[in-house]
Amino acid sequence: MRVEASRELLASRSDVWGFLSQPYHLPDWWPMISTVHPDRRGFAPGARWEVTGSTKPTWFRKANATGVAIVKVVELHERVVWTLSGERLDLEVRLRALAPDRTLATVALEGSWRPEGFGRPRAVVKAAADRLYELVQTAAALAEPKEA
Repeated sequence: MRVEASRELLASRSDVWGFLSQPYHLPDWWPMISTVHPDRRGFAPGARWEVTGSTKPTWFRKANATGVAIVKVVELHERVVWTLSGERLDLEVRLRALAPDRTLATVALEGSWRPEGFGRPRAVVKAAADRLYELVQTAAALAEPKEA
């Protein structure tokens, strides 16, 4: 199964990429992950990041369950794919410049969906796209000069 959600972000593609390429930002925008500990390779294909799940338990998953996110594909300023090994899901983010200060971000999740792992798949990717919008917009708004 593959699900995706897109959102126009109020920032340049390079600014969005700069945010996505920082491993410690993953829990800021991806629901169900509360912490990440990247290996020495950082944001590069083959890198393995130890991740900790939500602090809230579900019926089938204990709070703070750990797993591994493997960086599979990095296409500079365009696309990144992680494999969430515990769930056997691929998480992909694609970026497309709409204007110098606007970027279309598409978040996709693909694999055998286990509802006990993440819940409703469409809601998860929409929440991730919405969080990216909120986080990047906040950064863009801070950079804008304020009128006196």
